[in-house]
Amino acid sequence: MNSIEPNKLTPQEKIWRTDFGENYNIRNMYSNNELDSEYKKAMGISRTEMMQRFVSDFDRNIKILEVGCNIGIMMVNLQEMGFKNLYGIEIQPKAIEHALERTKGLNITEASAYEIPFKDDEFELVFTTHVLIHLDPEKISTALKEIYRCSGKYIFGNEYYADNLTEIKNYNGQNNIAWKRNFSELYSDLFPDLSLIKEERYPYLSNNNVDTAFLFEK
Repeated sequence: MNSIEPNKLTPQEKIWRTDFGENYNIRNMYSNNELDSEYKKAMGISRTEMMQRFVSDFDRNIKILEVGCNIGIMMVNLQEMGFKNLYGIEIQPKAIEHALERTKGLNITEASAYEIPFKDDEFELVFTTHVLIHLDPEKISTALKEIYRCSGKYIFGNEYYADNLTEIKNYNGQNNIAWKRNFSELYSDLFPDLSLIKEERYPYLSNNNVDTAFLFEK
């Protein structure tokens, strides 16, 4: 596990490395079946069903990177679907500890989305799940450029959606830590060569929130 220089951390990254982040970890200690149930309850579609709509035809031996993998539950979801070469980066040391205790066969490195420690085009697929929402809108383009750089073919995202940039106030008691927007549009604006293969939106069943899932090809 690598270490990150504290003076390079953004304010949001510093918050995630406190008890705020560990409390999030504990709240989200789901098994794959529990994760599917939580998605189904929230949006009427399981996580597995969502991913199958986007990656069901992909070779199970492709090299995949999750940016902001937390305790590894999204990587386990792909593992259960048969994918084998799974890598993740995570800003929280405690989340990595949980991931290593709870999972097998995952390769997880302590690193920031703003400085991904892998080569250009190293992965066939790079993805995020509810991670871009936590990146400072003034700095997010740096992280997206890193995601783009490391992807040799596909970029997938599952994030909160809004037509316009909107701060999510009082996110688990914190401000200045979560924003929703049209993330696929942001990718397209930054990287005109990306082709949007598919995008779906999933309204929440119990409130006015909406998730988006999208897949780009380079």
